[in-house]
Amino acid sequence: MSVLAISITTIALAEIGDKTQLLSLLLASRYQKPLPIIFAIALATLVNHALAAWLGVFIADHMPAHILKWILAVSFLAMACWVLVPDRLDDSNNMVNRGAFLTSFVAFFIAEIGDKTQIATSILGAQYAQSLILVILGTTLGMLLANVPVVFVGRMSAGKLPLNVIRKVTAILFVGLAFGSLLF
Repeated sequence: MSVLAISITTIALAEIGDKTQLLSLLLASRYQKPLPIIFAIALATLVNHALAAWLGVFIADHMPAHILKWILAVSFLAMACWVLVPDRLDDSNNMVNRGAFLTSFVAFFIAEIGDKTQIATSILGAQYAQSLILVILGTTLGMLLANVPVVFVGRMSAGKLPLNVIRKVTAILFVGLAFGSLLF
């Protein structure tokens, strides 16, 4: 599977039911302006994931390969466990009344800091340092794949997604990536 496909799939599945997806739902219902919200999500993700992927590459460049291989495997296994825990939107995510784009950009960028998809992006950046642009593009597209439908459809589809099944499939994907990082 290509780096781009792995990055898109990993993040799209990990994002389902995530707090930033809930934030997308909240922003869409509050502002009802899908295009500025989508552009804000895309830009915030691009900046955030570029920094996260670069950090992964930096760590990979400064760590012996045999140690990095085990750190990546353990990180992917930790992500597999983490995605099984349902997310909720914290009450601490107060939004400033600054318009749909600016509020969405700031809220999404901040919510993504330390989030499982940001950490997964760092891991993917470390794993595929030679294809950093594809990792950033893939993780951004994966984030949009999971969030754009939420912005457009809103509350009608949120309750219909089989989140438990999606979390389990995502966990299996991360376990596969853990084993793959040990083998290759």
